[in-house]
Amino acid sequence: MGVALALIAIALLALVLCKLSQYNPQAPNNQGKSPDQSISHKFQLLKSGSFCYGSGRYLCCQFGNVKQSRTDGSDHHMNTPKGVVVDVFDREKPIVFTYQEILASTDSFSDANLLGHGTYGSVYYGVLRDQEVAIKRMTATKTKEFIVEMKVLCKVHHASLVELIGYAASKDELYLIYEYSQKGSLKNHLHDPQSKGYTSLSWIYRVQIALDAARGLEYIHEHTKDHYVHRDIKSSNILLDESFRAKISDFGLAKLVVKSTDAEASVTKVVGTFGYLAPEYLRDGLATTKNDVYAFGVVLFELISGKEAITRTDGLNEGSNSERRSLASVMLSALKNCRNSMYMGSLKDCIDPNLMDLYPHDCVYKMAMLAKQCVEEDPVLRPDMKQAVITLSQILLSSIEWEATLAGNSQVFSGLVAGR
Repeated sequence: MGVALALIAIALLALVLCKLSQYNPQAPNNQGKSPDQSISHKFQLLKSGSFCYGSGRYLCCQFGNVKQSRTDGSDHHMNTPKGVVVDVFDREKPIVFTYQEILASTDSFSDANLLGHGTYGSVYYGVLRDQEVAIKRMTATKTKEFIVEMKVLCKVHHASLVELIGYAASKDELYLIYEYSQKGSLKNHLHDPQSKGYTSLSWIYRVQIALDAARGLEYIHEHTKDHYVHRDIKSSNILLDESFRAKISDFGLAKLVVKSTDAEASVTKVVGTFGYLAPEYLRDGLATTKNDVYAFGVVLFELISGKEAITRTDGLNEGSNSERRSLASVMLSALKNCRNSMYMGSLKDCIDPNLMDLYPHDCVYKMAMLAKQCVEEDPVLRPDMKQAVITLSQILLSSIEWEATLAGNSQVFSGLVAGR
């Protein structure tokens, strides 16, 4: 009897497995296709001007109204362009907002709500479902960047990366909704901030911002399942919250890199912003994590000097015209005669006058030397972001100790020591 029951159980199991093998509605038919063809098919733009979001598991919406379940048990409808492919995300699903909600929250994209212009669209302030948000408005022609940013930000979650809250779509436009950064971008606080209505940053704030950004980069370089190169690190893509804590934004150019025995690299079209591009990336189009390290070094030089990545310098001779040079080359020249923190030479002339000499010389020197290492011509000589995080953590600790010595006899103390 026992043997008979066992045979029956095996037969039933075989029958179930047979049925399951015949039923696979999501298995794409890739016969005769190369892997590259299969991937490009997932990102195919539909003729209707809609977008496809590919991740290997997707839900096709053939109609403009899709009913989506909510965690609270209620249902709501989302307006999705016909033919849009909505990804079934590996982790948290972003909220799908309606176009009507986007219009209402931005007062029909009023100029009064315009926060700025990014690489791939304009950014507006809004309030959605009682939450302050930043809404990136993109044309349907920027579908690729929209998809890349959605895919990256739905897979990576870190305090130093801007949070994607949701998205929306209309017939001709795409919208990404992020958490709102109350203090704007780092760039606004470094380059002639007073004329733009922004406050200048103290030394402590600058070090903390550098450390936050370094941690965000370390995370996407080393601590995610898929490793990414951001490819557009710059001061305008580092946003500040109400406490001046930094978050990296704008992942539309992010590139997935695959580990190899030599290095993490991917040959690609050169994209990004001049002044921040590593020489080997400009030369060979090789995207590696060391490209981001180079760009981060330029940001460190910005934090020290208050100057832009491409800066205008006075002519060498009296009466000669000024010239445009990269900030990296200007700062490297200044560091040539900088022997130590006691004798900083030309480096002292490059320090942001908005700091009003309120900074610890040894910490400025250490940050400048870290920046110098980050912009080394040879990428092998550059530190990784883990090393940068360690160095900046030490600089921050020393800076806090320096600031604490000022607390008893001046009004300089900013109170940042509390809570650290």
